[in-house]
Amino acid sequence: MGPLTGLKVVEIAGIGPGPFCGMLLADLGADVVRVDRAQNVRGGDPGMPPGDLLNRGRRSIGVDLKSPEGVGVVLDLVEKADVLIEGFRPGVAERLGIGPDECRARNPRLVYGRMTGWGQDGPWASMAGHDMNYIALAGALEPIGRAGQPPLPPINLIGDFGGGGMLLAFGVLAGVFEAQRSGEGQVIDAAMVDGSALLMTMTHSFRAMGMWTDERGTNMLDTGAHFYEVYETADGLFLSVGSIEPQFYDALLKGLGVDIEDLPWQHDQTQWPALKERFAAIFKEKTRDEWMAIFDGTDACVAPVLSIPEALEHPHNVERKTFVEVAGIAQPAPAPRFDRTPGEISSPPPHAGQHTDEILREAGFDGSRIAKLREVGAVS
Repeated sequence: MGPLTGLKVVEIAGIGPGPFCGMLLADLGADVVRVDRAQNVRGGDPGMPPGDLLNRGRRSIGVDLKSPEGVGVVLDLVEKADVLIEGFRPGVAERLGIGPDECRARNPRLVYGRMTGWGQDGPWASMAGHDMNYIALAGALEPIGRAGQPPLPPINLIGDFGGGGMLLAFGVLAGVFEAQRSGEGQVIDAAMVDGSALLMTMTHSFRAMGMWTDERGTNMLDTGAHFYEVYETADGLFLSVGSIEPQFYDALLKGLGVDIEDLPWQHDQTQWPALKERFAAIFKEKTRDEWMAIFDGTDACVAPVLSIPEALEHPHNVERKTFVEVAGIAQPAPAPRFDRTPGEISSPPPHAGQHTDEILREAGFDGSRIAKLREVGAVS
């Protein structure tokens, strides 16, 4: 049903952004075959799927990528695929024999998506790293945090997923679109440092327009402003306040019981620290639910800061089915939404190698060849 139905993807198993890209594609209908390492195949009851939700919606084949026969299996799968995605350090896929040249020799239309932290070239290309390192080099970590405090890593949302897996998904789909016209595939070099820098475009705009200072926690969107802040309530819970526009600010003040005539101009930055203290004291007078009873249905741009279990049960999320349950695990639903060809979670995460024989048969391997591959340990 999904809009990517008919798209065939080979995903070389990895962690983090690569699997997230595969999940996005699978959620929207792509047939994603995950190539797991043969040594990771441990069996398992299909009725009790693993909990790694990033692997949902695809089938898994166990392949020994260090075996010539295993490499041959991957290249055979590539012949009938539209996309391959991998997350090795630069040069590793080439050494294994499944690099872009080998794959595109078998399928010139193949879009070859590469997910790395630093990119395929540059002085740091071969170095190890994680989300925090990539967003640090991109200039995306330094601005996050409060004035007078160190930068605060936003878990691994920016590098791994926003600037990584989502950018890779965007890139490979753009490559597929172009290949439909040109008849030729290409290599997509998706680097988390590049994607994280790209996510900072508006902040660069603010700096260019003189609307952003490089002192952390002093700007409108980085907790500097009293009208764009998180406030603690009487019960120790929190509210998010984002009342930027004048009409929204007016609605906030009305809910707080504050007369705008008693306040300085909203955008007088010299007054922001004092106003934050004043607002913080007011918010501490009521519980989170009491405040939401006041602000619910208004344009004050106030929302509760929910825990993950609370988010699952919030009426708005429940009505929109923002979260769904698959195989007993609550998880985010596919997004975005399509009115005619909706995405869906077609299956829970597979056990490594769960669909090896099924995938090989679909690729045209007969029983004797599958048996031979098993005998030499090329597949599991």
